[in-house]
Formats: sequence, structure tokens, C-alpha cells
Amino acid sequence: QVQLVESGGGLVQAGGSLRLSCAASGRTFRSNSAGWFRQAPGKEREFVGYIIWSDTTYYAASVKGRFTISRDNAKNAVSLQMNSLKPDDTAVYYCAATVNHSGLTTASTYNYWGQGTQVTVSA
Repeated sequence: QVQLVESGGGLVQAGGSLRLSCAASGRTFRSNSAGWFRQAPGKEREFVGYIIWSDTTYYAASVKGRFTISRDNAKNAVSLQMNSLKPDDTAVYYCAATVNHSGLTTASTYNYWGQGTQVTVSA
């Protein structure tokens, strides 16, 4: 069983930065894929980005160039660095993990989910 715990959310002004962290227990992130998703009120859960075992990353067009996903094997964690934040980035952010290496932009691919952390960007 894998448990994921996110941290680092909060309130930030537009143009600011936040760094989210997702710590895993029970299974290492090293050989698995990890993804970040977000869900704004009244909207469906949306893909943000993922990192695979080789540290290759992929991002949604809406965040590419502003968000960066990285892995810290020593801490068994992945991080989401968010820069140049916009009010449209306001959402609950979730990290997820999977043993799969395809279909990683789809939420149903992921086996394990964190509880989510709120990110609010004010105008």
C-alpha cells in the first residue's frame, strides 16, 4: 500500500511562486510514475504534469514553461515548482502515483492519490 501526503499549498499573489511536495510511504517513487492533477470548484480534475522513472517530464500546455516537476529519491518525494502563478491556477492540487508507464495524462491510470492541497492565487 502506498500513502501520499502533499504539502506546500497556500495563498499567493498573481506572479508569485509556490512549491508543492508529495511524500510517499510504502513504495518508492524511483521506479514508478508520479503525476500532478488539479481540480477547481465546479470543474473536472485536470492533468498538470508527470515524471516517469527516467526523470522525463511532461506538462499540460496551460502550465508548460511555468511549472516544473522534480524527484528527490533520498526523501522518496516529488515536487511541483509553480512560478508565474495566475488566478486560473487556483485549485486543489493532487499528487498521484502509478506503476504504469503509459496513459499518464489520465487520472484513471493512477493507483494512489494524496489528499490534496489548496492553492489560491489572488489577482
